Amino acid sequence: MTFDTLLVANRGEIAARIMRTARSLGLRTVAVFTTVDERAPHVELADEAVWIGEGSIGDSYLNAKKIIAAAQKVGAGAIHPGYGFLSENAGFAAAVEAAGLTFIGPDPEAIRLMGDKAVAKRLMIGAGVPCVPGYEGDDQSGAALVAEASKIGFPIMVKAAAGGGGRGMRVVQSADALSDAISIARSEAENAFGSGELILEKAIGDARHIEFQIFADGYGNVIHLSERECSIQRRHQKVIEEAPSPVMTTELRAKMGAVAIEAARAVNYRGAGTVEFLLEPSGVFYFLEMNTRLQVEHPVTEMVTGIDLVALQIAVAQGDALPISQEDVTVTGHAIEARLYAEDPANGYLPATGPIDFWQAATGPGMRVDSGIQQGQEVSPFYDAMLAKIIAHGPTRETARAMLIKAVSESILLGTVTNSRFLADVLQHRDFIAGDATTTFLDQTYPWGFPAYRVTAQDVALAVALLLDADQARARAAAGYVSAEQLGWSSAALPPFAVTLAYGDEEIQTRARVCPDGWTVWVEGNAYDVSFIKRSSGKIRARINDNTVHATAHITRDTAQISIGPERLTFRRLRPGALDAGTIASGRVTAPMPGALVEVAARPGQSVSIGDCLAVLEAMKMQHQITAAVAGVVTFVHVEVGQQLSAGDVMIEIDET
Repeated sequence: MTFDTLLVANRGEIAARIMRTARSLGLRTVAVFTTVDERAPHVELADEAVWIGEGSIGDSYLNAKKIIAAAQKVGAGAIHPGYGFLSENAGFAAAVEAAGLTFIGPDPEAIRLMGDKAVAKRLMIGAGVPCVPGYEGDDQSGAALVAEASKIGFPIMVKAAAGGGGRGMRVVQSADALSDAISIARSEAENAFGSGELILEKAIGDARHIEFQIFADGYGNVIHLSERECSIQRRHQKVIEEAPSPVMTTELRAKMGAVAIEAARAVNYRGAGTVEFLLEPSGVFYFLEMNTRLQVEHPVTEMVTGIDLVALQIAVAQGDALPISQEDVTVTGHAIEARLYAEDPANGYLPATGPIDFWQAATGPGMRVDSGIQQGQEVSPFYDAMLAKIIAHGPTRETARAMLIKAVSESILLGTVTNSRFLADVLQHRDFIAGDATTTFLDQTYPWGFPAYRVTAQDVALAVALLLDADQARARAAAGYVSAEQLGWSSAALPPFAVTLAYGDEEIQTRARVCPDGWTVWVEGNAYDVSFIKRSSGKIRARINDNTVHATAHITRDTAQISIGPERLTFRRLRPGALDAGTIASGRVTAPMPGALVEVAARPGQSVSIGDCLAVLEAMKMQHQITAAVAGVVTFVHVEVGQQLSAGDVMIEIDET
């Protein structure tokens, strides 16, 4: 079982994180990569890297034969699957072992039993573990699912039997919406996991999502490393995780931990796993599922226990017994993790793509940032939207929370849109501060979505000054040497000139004039004197009237990207005569993001109402319905199933009625 070379069958932050531990143990590391990921950090970190495809996950990170062949080519003795992709694929684990390699994870049979939610639930019910009421039968016909849903009662959860991560999951509030939810969930599950099998569960409101990290070796020893709370979820994907749970008691921890251990014993588990529960306010809890892999949120457990879970995975895979017993597990302080996503919370949380023009991870005592990105990369539509995990650990929950707010603000990404302001807002909400958030938190807190940032006149003045300062620097470089005394000199006061900016769909008219210390900018009739005290490597300290502003900026000829605290602002300078690309007819339906069309429901001549589904677009491993914003008759359909679209591509045209 011993090996000296480890291939990581994954990408992004988890691949880099596994490699760091493997290298610290003296192992040689091998990365696999696609053309899209050629310059990704996990490729640069590895001792060797093997190309496995262009970009599509089906022909690369989900291609078991290619990955095993890559391991054999470089002489790797083991494969670590990370999370997602093939990590919970029993066939892949079996193929790895059949090839004479070590799979860093549980036995294929345990993956098969617990990876299928229907099988796992039947197994747990047989073992006496409390489970959420639902349907996990073999009859997968639409009629059977509709009939079973009526028995369970609404609201219900439609869930893919295979996989996880929120894919193939839909909450259904009424019978009218069930057929569409089944269709979308099945399609999403087939595309993500290769299986369209579904289960139904009673949707339990105001519950907490509690999960226990378990670990087992090959000698019958099973322990848990306490719990994590993951109740802050959006589209059934976790956003904020913490350890320990703010509502956990010693007695409840012992009870839930014992059930988690028994669940692992029921399948002769080995390695790292997570048993997930729903916890009601009364203290009643239900088994949800068991993830037979390392979880995204494992860093919070590492920070409160001091245990490197990847190192422990490798040790168990090499045949070692667990070096600790249950009595040795202690929890010190509190840790909270926030997931930085490439998405636009103010636009329905739609995934975002684009360049990473600037990236700086927060540093400092108690802070940890696991990322798989670097400046100059492009965020593509092929992979998950998560870019980084920002974690803080402190002696108390309140200390950790305050540190994490600071870490989110100081982890600056400019280029593509991210959810940094949303994360900061959640962390500062009174219910989260009090530890009262449940799985309904986001729906209740932002019932009309997350509001867009209202740009201030001071923000506008800073953007104008940065753009004009960059213009001046280019002009000075082209002109050759100009003394400081001559720069900006005029025998008469220079007249103000117009500068027009766009912030989103908003057009902002300003006037500006150079002055001895910088620029005077008029916004909404008020004057703002902007001078730069310090500018270095994107870092800016500016004085705006009587205020001192600290910011980070990335400036191109007509774009100013600015980070101030958790805010990430992008301003475009509009030149005279320029056409605003965002102006389109209301009856013209465009792609809201890059992605691949998996369904086109609209047909020429079809009458549609507001809210009708026109098409389904898959981006970043999730499917999104494109609905009609106006009522009318479809006149043109410009797209077809399988077509890869860019943001803004015209899809469908509707003649309004």
